[in-house]
Amino acid sequence: MNKKTRSVLFIIFCIFLIAASYFSVRSKQRIELDSGHRPVMGTFARVVVIAEDSKTAKESIKASFAEIHKVDDLMSDYKDDSEISLVHRDAFNRPVKVSQSTFEVLEKSIEFSRLTDGAFDITVGPLVDLWKSAAESNSVPTQAQLDEARAKVGYEKLILDSIDKTVRFEADGMRVDLGGIAKGYAIDKAIEAIQSVGAIGGMVDIGGDIRCFGTPMQGKNYPGSAGTPRPDGWLIGLQDPNETIDDSDILAQAGIQTSEPLLILQLTDAAVATSGNYRRFALIDGKKYSHIINRQTGISTEGLSSVTIISKNAVDADALATAVSVMGPEKGLALIETILQTEAILIPSQPKPVPSEIEGYELIKTTGAEKYITSK
Repeated sequence: MNKKTRSVLFIIFCIFLIAASYFSVRSKQRIELDSGHRPVMGTFARVVVIAEDSKTAKESIKASFAEIHKVDDLMSDYKDDSEISLVHRDAFNRPVKVSQSTFEVLEKSIEFSRLTDGAFDITVGPLVDLWKSAAESNSVPTQAQLDEARAKVGYEKLILDSIDKTVRFEADGMRVDLGGIAKGYAIDKAIEAIQSVGAIGGMVDIGGDIRCFGTPMQGKNYPGSAGTPRPDGWLIGLQDPNETIDDSDILAQAGIQTSEPLLILQLTDAAVATSGNYRRFALIDGKKYSHIINRQTGISTEGLSSVTIISKNAVDADALATAVSVMGPEKGLALIETILQTEAILIPSQPKPVPSEIEGYELIKTTGAEKYITSK
Protein backbone atom coordinates (compact mmCIF):
# COMPACT_ATOMS: atom_id res chain seq x y z
CA MET A 1 0.00 0.00 0.00
CA ASN A 2 1.59 3.31 -1.08
CA LYS A 3 1.66 6.52 0.92
CA LYS A 4 -1.12 8.16 -1.10
CA THR A 5 -3.50 5.21 -0.56
CA ARG A 6 -2.81 5.21 3.17
CA SER A 7 -3.59 8.94 3.34
CA VAL A 8 -6.92 8.46 1.55
CA LEU A 9 -7.90 5.59 3.86
CA PHE A 10 -6.95 7.65 6.91
CA ILE A 11 -9.14 10.54 5.76
CA ILE A 12 -12.07 8.19 5.12
CA PHE A 13 -11.61 6.67 8.59
CA CYS A 14 -11.60 10.13 10.19
CA ILE A 15 -14.77 11.10 8.34
CA PHE A 16 -16.41 7.88 9.53
CA LEU A 17 -15.48 8.62 13.16
CA ILE A 18 -16.83 12.17 12.94
CA ALA A 19 -20.09 10.98 11.40
CA ALA A 20 -20.49 8.21 13.96
CA SER A 21 -19.85 10.65 16.79
CA TYR A 22 -22.39 13.12 15.34
CA PHE A 23 -25.15 10.56 14.99
CA SER A 24 -24.36 9.12 18.42
CA VAL A 25 -24.85 12.55 20.01
CA ARG A 26 -27.98 13.12 17.93
CA SER A 27 -29.44 9.79 19.06
CA LYS A 28 -28.99 10.78 22.71
CA GLN A 29 -30.82 14.09 22.32
CA ARG A 30 -34.32 13.87 23.71
CA ILE A 31 -37.11 16.32 24.27
CA GLU A 32 -40.05 16.26 26.64
CA LEU A 33 -43.55 17.53 25.90
CA ASP A 34 -46.18 17.94 28.64
CA SER A 35 -49.83 18.30 27.63
CA GLY A 36 -50.90 19.83 30.91
CA HIS A 37 -54.18 18.79 32.53
CA ARG A 38 -57.13 18.58 30.15
CA PRO A 39 -60.76 17.85 31.15
CA VAL A 40 -62.06 14.49 29.91
CA MET A 41 -63.92 11.44 31.27
CA GLY A 42 -65.35 13.47 34.13
CA THR A 43 -61.86 14.24 35.44
CA PHE A 44 -58.54 15.51 34.08
CA ALA A 45 -55.97 13.79 31.88
CA ARG A 46 -52.31 14.62 31.46
CA VAL A 47 -49.78 13.13 29.06
CA VAL A 48 -46.02 13.53 29.21
CA VAL A 49 -44.04 12.32 26.20
CA ILE A 50 -40.31 11.84 25.70
CA ALA A 51 -39.17 11.63 22.08
CA GLU A 52 -36.15 12.22 19.89
CA ASP A 53 -37.79 15.09 18.01
CA SER A 54 -40.61 17.59 18.51
CA LYS A 55 -42.74 16.24 15.66
CA THR A 56 -42.91 12.78 17.22
CA ALA A 57 -43.66 14.29 20.62
CA LYS A 58 -46.54 16.40 19.29
CA GLU A 59 -48.00 13.52 17.28
CA SER A 60 -47.78 11.29 20.37
CA ILE A 61 -49.74 13.76 22.49
CA LYS A 62 -52.36 14.09 19.76
CA ALA A 63 -52.67 10.32 19.28
CA SER A 64 -52.94 9.64 23.01
CA PHE A 65 -55.78 12.11 23.54
CA ALA A 66 -57.57 10.79 20.47
CA GLU A 67 -57.68 7.37 22.17
CA ILE A 68 -58.80 8.84 25.50
CA HIS A 69 -61.64 10.79 23.87
CA LYS A 70 -62.63 7.71 21.88
CA VAL A 71 -63.11 5.71 25.07
CA ASP A 72 -65.04 8.57 26.64
CA ASP A 73 -67.33 8.92 23.62
CA LEU A 74 -68.05 5.19 23.58
CA MET A 75 -68.41 4.47 27.29
CA SER A 76 -69.62 7.58 29.09
CA ASP A 77 -73.02 7.15 30.72
CA TYR A 78 -73.38 10.94 30.74
CA LYS A 79 -73.51 11.12 26.95
CA ASP A 80 -76.85 10.16 25.44
CA ASP A 81 -75.26 9.06 22.17
CA SER A 82 -72.60 6.80 23.70
CA GLU A 83 -72.71 3.05 23.20
CA ILE A 84 -73.17 2.48 26.92
CA SER A 85 -76.20 4.79 26.96
CA LEU A 86 -77.65 2.81 24.06
CA VAL A 87 -77.00 -0.42 25.99
CA HIS A 88 -78.83 1.03 29.00
CA ARG A 89 -81.84 1.95 26.88
CA ASP A 90 -82.21 -1.20 24.77
CA ALA A 91 -80.21 -4.18 26.10
CA PHE A 92 -83.10 -5.65 28.09
CA ASN A 93 -85.34 -5.68 25.00
CA ARG A 94 -82.79 -6.82 22.43
CA PRO A 95 -79.08 -7.64 21.97
CA VAL A 96 -77.18 -4.39 21.34
CA LYS A 97 -74.17 -4.47 19.04
CA VAL A 98 -71.15 -2.53 20.31
CA SER A 99 -67.67 -1.69 19.09
CA GLN A 100 -64.64 -3.88 19.70
CA SER A 101 -63.38 -1.42 22.32
CA THR A 102 -66.58 -1.41 24.37
CA PHE A 103 -66.87 -5.16 24.10
CA GLU A 104 -63.28 -5.59 25.31
CA VAL A 105 -64.02 -3.54 28.43
CA LEU A 106 -67.22 -5.45 29.18
CA GLU A 107 -65.49 -8.78 28.61
CA LYS A 108 -62.56 -7.76 30.80
CA SER A 109 -65.00 -6.64 33.49
CA ILE A 110 -66.60 -10.06 33.64
CA GLU A 111 -63.15 -11.67 33.90
CA PHE A 112 -62.42 -9.56 36.99
CA SER A 113 -65.86 -10.31 38.41
CA ARG A 114 -65.12 -14.03 38.22
CA LEU A 115 -61.60 -13.57 39.57
CA THR A 116 -62.85 -11.62 42.59
CA ASP A 117 -66.06 -13.59 43.23
CA GLY A 118 -68.13 -10.54 42.34
CA ALA A 119 -66.24 -7.99 44.43
CA PHE A 120 -65.65 -6.18 41.14
CA ASP A 121 -68.98 -5.91 39.36
CA ILE A 122 -69.83 -3.23 36.81
CA THR A 123 -73.56 -4.00 37.06
CA VAL A 124 -73.78 -2.11 40.40
CA GLY A 125 -75.18 0.82 38.42
CA PRO A 126 -78.66 0.66 40.04
CA LEU A 127 -77.09 0.76 43.51
CA VAL A 128 -74.80 3.65 42.56
CA ASP A 129 -77.83 5.58 41.25
CA LEU A 130 -79.76 4.80 44.44
CA TRP A 131 -77.02 6.22 46.65
CA LYS A 132 -76.72 9.33 44.46
CA SER A 133 -80.44 9.95 44.97
CA ALA A 134 -80.02 9.29 48.68
CA ALA A 135 -77.33 11.95 48.89
CA GLU A 136 -79.57 14.46 47.12
CA SER A 137 -82.43 13.78 49.55
CA ASN A 138 -80.06 13.47 52.54
CA SER A 139 -81.74 10.19 53.48
CA VAL A 140 -80.19 6.72 53.73
CA PRO A 141 -81.94 4.17 51.44
CA THR A 142 -84.40 1.83 53.09
CA GLN A 143 -83.83 -1.92 53.07
CA ALA A 144 -86.69 -2.29 50.59
CA GLN A 145 -85.00 0.17 48.23
CA LEU A 146 -81.68 -1.64 48.57
CA ASP A 147 -83.32 -5.00 47.87
CA GLU A 148 -85.08 -3.62 44.78
CA ALA A 149 -81.83 -2.22 43.39
CA ARG A 150 -79.86 -5.39 44.22
CA ALA A 151 -82.34 -7.46 42.20
CA LYS A 152 -81.03 -5.64 39.10
CA VAL A 153 -77.38 -6.27 39.95
CA GLY A 154 -75.14 -9.21 39.04
CA TYR A 155 -72.54 -9.74 36.35
CA GLU A 156 -74.17 -13.12 35.74
CA LYS A 157 -77.10 -11.19 34.24
CA LEU A 158 -74.84 -9.46 31.71
CA ILE A 159 -74.87 -11.59 28.54
CA LEU A 160 -72.12 -11.07 25.96
CA ASP A 161 -71.97 -12.62 22.51
CA SER A 162 -68.31 -12.74 21.45
CA ILE A 163 -69.16 -13.60 17.84
CA ASP A 164 -71.67 -10.84 17.11
CA LYS A 165 -70.20 -8.44 19.72
CA THR A 166 -73.58 -7.83 21.33
CA VAL A 167 -74.70 -7.07 24.87
CA ARG A 168 -77.93 -8.11 26.54
CA PHE A 169 -79.44 -7.59 30.02
CA GLU A 170 -81.37 -10.37 31.72
CA ALA A 171 -83.11 -7.99 34.13
CA ASP A 172 -85.07 -4.85 33.38
CA GLY A 173 -83.49 -1.69 34.79
CA MET A 174 -79.91 -2.97 34.74
CA ARG A 175 -77.14 -0.41 34.36
CA VAL A 176 -73.38 -0.79 34.08
CA ASP A 177 -70.95 1.53 35.82
CA LEU A 178 -67.54 1.53 34.13
CA GLY A 179 -66.00 3.98 36.59
CA GLY A 180 -63.71 1.27 37.97
CA ILE A 181 -62.19 0.15 34.67
CA ALA A 182 -62.72 2.60 31.77
CA LYS A 183 -59.98 5.02 32.86
CA GLY A 184 -57.49 2.18 33.06
CA TYR A 185 -58.47 0.97 29.60
CA ALA A 186 -58.15 4.49 28.18
CA ILE A 187 -54.69 4.86 29.74
CA ASP A 188 -53.49 1.61 28.20
CA LYS A 189 -54.82 2.60 24.78
CA ALA A 190 -53.15 6.00 25.07
CA ILE A 191 -49.82 4.36 25.94
CA GLU A 192 -50.16 2.05 22.91
CA ALA A 193 -50.79 5.09 20.70
CA ILE A 194 -47.74 6.92 22.06
CA GLN A 195 -45.51 3.91 21.46
CA SER A 196 -46.87 3.34 17.95
CA VAL A 197 -46.00 6.92 16.96
CA GLY A 198 -42.43 6.38 18.08
CA ALA A 199 -42.00 8.03 21.49
CA ILE A 200 -39.27 6.48 23.64
CA GLY A 201 -40.87 7.27 26.99
CA GLY A 202 -44.01 8.67 28.49
CA MET A 203 -46.64 8.88 31.19
CA VAL A 204 -50.44 9.00 30.99
CA ASP A 205 -52.42 10.19 34.01
CA ILE A 206 -56.23 10.14 34.10
CA GLY A 207 -57.74 11.15 37.41
CA GLY A 208 -54.67 10.02 39.34
CA ASP A 209 -54.46 6.59 37.69
CA ILE A 210 -51.12 6.42 35.90
CA ARG A 211 -49.05 4.30 33.56
CA CYS A 212 -45.50 5.09 32.46
CA PHE A 213 -42.87 3.55 30.23
CA GLY A 214 -39.38 4.14 28.92
CA THR A 215 -36.50 6.11 30.35
CA PRO A 216 -37.47 9.47 31.83
CA MET A 217 -35.64 12.74 31.35
CA GLN A 218 -33.05 13.76 33.93
CA GLY A 219 -33.33 16.62 36.35
CA LYS A 220 -36.91 17.61 35.56
CA ASN A 221 -39.31 18.48 38.36
CA TYR A 222 -43.09 18.56 38.13
CA PRO A 223 -45.41 20.21 40.66
CA GLY A 224 -46.73 17.85 43.34
CA SER A 225 -44.15 15.14 42.61
CA ALA A 226 -46.74 13.28 40.57
CA GLY A 227 -45.26 11.89 37.40
CA THR A 228 -41.81 13.34 38.06
CA PRO A 229 -39.20 11.69 35.83
CA ARG A 230 -35.81 10.65 37.15
CA PRO A 231 -32.96 8.72 35.50
CA ASP A 232 -33.96 5.54 37.32
CA GLY A 233 -37.74 5.73 37.09
CA TRP A 234 -40.86 7.88 37.28
CA LEU A 235 -41.79 9.15 40.73
CA ILE A 236 -45.52 8.96 41.48
CA GLY A 237 -46.90 10.69 44.56
CA LEU A 238 -49.77 9.09 46.48
CA GLN A 239 -52.38 11.38 48.00
CA ASP A 240 -52.95 11.50 51.75
CA PRO A 241 -56.46 10.00 52.23
CA ASN A 242 -57.05 12.11 55.36
CA GLU A 243 -55.94 15.39 53.83
CA THR A 244 -58.56 18.12 53.76
CA ILE A 245 -59.08 19.21 50.16
CA ASP A 246 -60.17 22.73 49.35
CA ASP A 247 -63.43 22.73 47.39
CA SER A 248 -61.85 25.19 44.94
CA ASP A 249 -58.99 22.78 44.11
CA ILE A 250 -60.68 21.00 41.22
CA LEU A 251 -57.57 18.97 40.35
CA ALA A 252 -57.26 17.56 43.86
CA GLN A 253 -61.00 16.86 43.91
CA ALA A 254 -60.46 14.77 40.77
CA GLY A 255 -57.65 12.76 42.38
CA ILE A 256 -54.74 14.71 40.90
CA GLN A 257 -51.80 15.17 43.28
CA THR A 258 -51.43 18.90 43.99
CA SER A 259 -49.93 18.95 47.48
CA GLU A 260 -47.26 17.13 49.47
CA PRO A 261 -47.74 13.39 48.83
CA LEU A 262 -48.12 10.84 51.59
CA LEU A 263 -45.46 8.68 49.98
CA ILE A 264 -43.72 8.38 46.63
CA LEU A 265 -43.53 5.35 44.35
CA GLN A 266 -40.76 4.84 41.83
CA LEU A 267 -42.03 3.06 38.72
CA THR A 268 -40.60 1.92 35.42
CA ASP A 269 -42.82 0.36 32.74
CA ALA A 270 -45.70 -0.04 35.18
CA ALA A 271 -49.11 1.32 36.14
CA VAL A 272 -50.65 2.43 39.42
CA ALA A 273 -54.27 3.05 40.40
CA THR A 274 -55.78 4.13 43.71
CA SER A 275 -59.34 3.75 44.98
CA GLY A 276 -60.59 5.22 48.22
CA ASN A 277 -63.55 6.59 50.10
CA TYR A 278 -61.77 9.94 50.42
CA ARG A 279 -62.13 10.78 46.72
CA ARG A 280 -65.79 10.28 45.90
CA PHE A 281 -68.52 9.79 48.44
CA ALA A 282 -72.10 10.57 49.32
CA LEU A 283 -72.60 12.80 52.35
CA ILE A 284 -75.84 11.89 54.14
CA ASP A 285 -76.76 13.40 57.48
CA GLY A 286 -73.12 14.30 58.08
CA LYS A 287 -71.75 10.79 57.36
CA LYS A 288 -69.62 9.85 54.37
CA TYR A 289 -70.62 6.85 52.26
CA SER A 290 -68.07 5.62 49.71
CA HIS A 291 -68.95 5.51 46.02
CA ILE A 292 -67.56 1.94 45.95
CA ILE A 293 -70.49 -0.41 46.54
CA ASN A 294 -70.52 -3.98 47.81
CA ARG A 295 -73.07 -5.73 45.62
CA GLN A 296 -73.81 -8.32 48.31
CA THR A 297 -75.01 -5.75 50.85
CA GLY A 298 -75.88 -2.84 48.59
CA ILE A 299 -73.96 -0.60 50.97
CA SER A 300 -70.72 1.30 50.47
CA THR A 301 -67.46 -0.32 51.51
CA GLU A 302 -65.77 0.46 54.81
CA GLY A 303 -62.48 -0.43 56.47
CA LEU A 304 -60.00 0.94 53.93
CA SER A 305 -59.34 4.61 53.26
CA SER A 306 -57.07 3.91 50.31
CA VAL A 307 -56.18 0.98 48.06
CA THR A 308 -53.27 1.37 45.66
CA ILE A 309 -52.48 -1.33 43.10
CA ILE A 310 -49.28 -1.51 41.07
CA SER A 311 -49.44 -3.63 37.92
CA LYS A 312 -48.01 -3.90 34.42
CA ASN A 313 -51.06 -2.29 32.85
CA ALA A 314 -53.60 0.28 33.96
CA VAL A 315 -56.80 -1.67 33.30
CA ASP A 316 -55.73 -4.38 35.76
CA ALA A 317 -54.61 -1.85 38.37
CA ASP A 318 -57.87 0.10 38.03
CA ALA A 319 -60.20 -2.89 38.39
CA LEU A 320 -58.21 -4.56 41.17
CA ALA A 321 -58.10 -1.36 43.23
CA THR A 322 -61.91 -1.36 43.25
CA ALA A 323 -62.11 -5.10 43.96
CA VAL A 324 -59.74 -4.99 46.94
CA SER A 325 -61.66 -2.02 48.36
CA VAL A 326 -64.72 -4.30 48.48
CA MET A 327 -62.91 -7.48 49.58
CA GLY A 328 -61.09 -5.88 52.48
CA PRO A 329 -57.45 -6.22 53.56
CA GLU A 330 -57.24 -9.93 54.35
CA LYS A 331 -58.98 -11.37 51.30
CA GLY A 332 -57.77 -8.54 49.05
CA LEU A 333 -54.08 -9.01 49.82
CA ALA A 334 -54.42 -12.79 49.55
CA LEU A 335 -55.76 -12.33 46.03
CA ILE A 336 -53.08 -9.85 44.95
CA GLU A 337 -50.33 -12.17 46.22
CA THR A 338 -51.50 -14.74 43.64
CA ILE A 339 -51.29 -12.35 40.66
CA LEU A 340 -47.94 -12.01 38.92
CA GLN A 341 -46.30 -8.57 38.67
CA THR A 342 -48.97 -7.03 40.87
CA GLU A 343 -48.59 -5.40 44.30
CA ALA A 344 -50.86 -3.57 46.74
CA ILE A 345 -50.53 -0.86 49.38
CA LEU A 346 -53.53 -0.43 51.69
CA ILE A 347 -54.32 2.24 54.28
CA PRO A 348 -57.01 1.27 56.82
CA SER A 349 -59.75 3.73 57.70
CA GLN A 350 -58.80 3.42 61.36
CA PRO A 351 -55.03 2.83 61.53
CA LYS A 352 -53.70 0.84 64.47
CA PRO A 353 -51.43 2.76 66.87
CA VAL A 354 -48.25 0.98 65.77
CA PRO A 355 -44.96 2.30 64.37
CA SER A 356 -45.03 2.83 60.62
CA GLU A 357 -42.77 4.18 57.93
CA ILE A 358 -45.46 6.84 57.40
CA GLU A 359 -46.14 8.65 60.66
CA GLY A 360 -49.76 8.30 61.71
CA TYR A 361 -50.53 5.57 59.18
CA GLU A 362 -50.50 1.82 59.16
CA LEU A 363 -49.54 0.53 55.74
CA ILE A 364 -50.64 -2.96 54.78
CA LYS A 365 -48.60 -4.22 51.84
CA THR A 366 -48.02 -7.25 49.68
CA THR A 367 -44.59 -8.87 49.94
CA GLY A 368 -43.20 -7.15 46.84
CA ALA A 369 -44.62 -3.65 47.33
CA GLU A 370 -41.72 -2.27 49.35
CA LYS A 371 -39.37 -2.12 46.36
CA TYR A 372 -41.55 0.55 44.74
CA ILE A 373 -41.62 2.88 47.76
CA THR A 374 -38.93 5.55 47.78
CA SER A 375 -38.12 8.37 50.18
CA LYS A 376 -39.39 11.87 49.53
